[in-house]
Amino acid sequence: MSPGKVELTFTSEAGTLYDILGSEDLRTFSLLSRVSGSEGQTGILLEAPAGQVDRRFFRVRATELPPTPEWFRSHGGSGEEAHGHYIMACEDGGYLQVGETGLLPNTRILAVKLDSEGNRAWGEEYSNRSTGSSSHGIYNLGNSAIEVDDGYVIAGAINRNSAVLKVDKQTGDLQWVRTHSNGGYDAYEHIVETTEGFAAVGYTNAEDRENTFFAEGRGYLAFMDPEATKTTGRSLRDDLAQAYRIARHGEALIVSGLVWNEDDNLDFGLLKLEDDGSRIWGRLFGGNRDDHCFGMDLGEDGSIFLTGHTLSGTTNWQTYTMKLDPDGVLKWERKRGNPRGFDPRYIHDEAWGVRATPDGGCILTAGTGDEYGNYSETIGSDVSDQWEVYVIKYGPAGALEWEATYEAEEGDWAGEDLALTQDGGVIIAVDNSQFGFLKLPSF
Repeated sequence: MSPGKVELTFTSEAGTLYDILGSEDLRTFSLLSRVSGSEGQTGILLEAPAGQVDRRFFRVRATELPPTPEWFRSHGGSGEEAHGHYIMACEDGGYLQVGETGLLPNTRILAVKLDSEGNRAWGEEYSNRSTGSSSHGIYNLGNSAIEVDDGYVIAGAINRNSAVLKVDKQTGDLQWVRTHSNGGYDAYEHIVETTEGFAAVGYTNAEDRENTFFAEGRGYLAFMDPEATKTTGRSLRDDLAQAYRIARHGEALIVSGLVWNEDDNLDFGLLKLEDDGSRIWGRLFGGNRDDHCFGMDLGEDGSIFLTGHTLSGTTNWQTYTMKLDPDGVLKWERKRGNPRGFDPRYIHDEAWGVRATPDGGCILTAGTGDEYGNYSETIGSDVSDQWEVYVIKYGPAGALEWEATYEAEEGDWAGEDLALTQDGGVIIAVDNSQFGFLKLPSF
């Protein structure tokens, strides 16, 4: 047998997926291969990655077979690039994705609606012209959306100001748009309905203007009437540098985002507020380096799921996910990354969206790949510098149930958000320089 090759045989079951992990010292194991099991025994000829041929310890781990995609659809806008940030499953069984088309600062909000089979129902762009201006303006951002009785409500920015738009469900035609100048370059990231109208969170006084996902500034909360006219607002700067997600739990509001810690690193930030915005409690989570919180969802019992990515205790950026009880007490936290087994020094795993699942666990999506461009490794047919969608499913107690990557035939894919579908599957917003829609069946 040639150097660097090892033949492994292990007891297995048909229909089960097995991870083969390797280690030099029994302290740190990394993924070397993944194989579908046969009934009785499975054999595999393993070639360790470059620089890892001396590994002498192996571990075989059974995991559930991840779902195979049902379909993929891709839609662009009028600009050079279409970048989706948020996806939702609609009451009619279809799917809505929002983001931008074009390159900053010359972007326009893009919204694309598909039916339940993935056929395009409509796609519309919105910009400063939607307010009656003769020019498109700049920094038009589509950050999230919700469904209301008679339309979809989009939160983002129009010409550098926070904005809320309402569009027709059947056509995407604009019903109204409201802009609020909350301070500097500002935007709403997320919005929820309240008994009085809407509450939205985001940021003011952005310092990182070239990044639509991460704008260091001051967290902000606004309350609006049913027509999105702002009634009141308050800064969250003492608690959050950016407020990224908001959800209702009973009469309270749960807000998550990014917060500067005492060491000038970013951590996960979480707030519970009264329905008038007054503070009930705040929580801080993270380690000794940067931890970026972007996704949040609530379980049926009020459990809070947060996800993002971290440099704390990792070689490079890894996904960072946690479950908390309704009072913000940590129940478990998990870090995972580099699912394809490359050199972890060069691989970014960036999680953006999470959804609570009916079993009490959660599912999240991320992008995984080489961010640097000066590293390239091939394992089988897999190439490190091609980005892929990364999906992780955790059980109620934080056990890994399955993980999977999904790739394009050519080019890069990255998972930006996901939503549970009516048939028990998920729809994933994929960044492929357009609006990608990846449908997975029930799991």
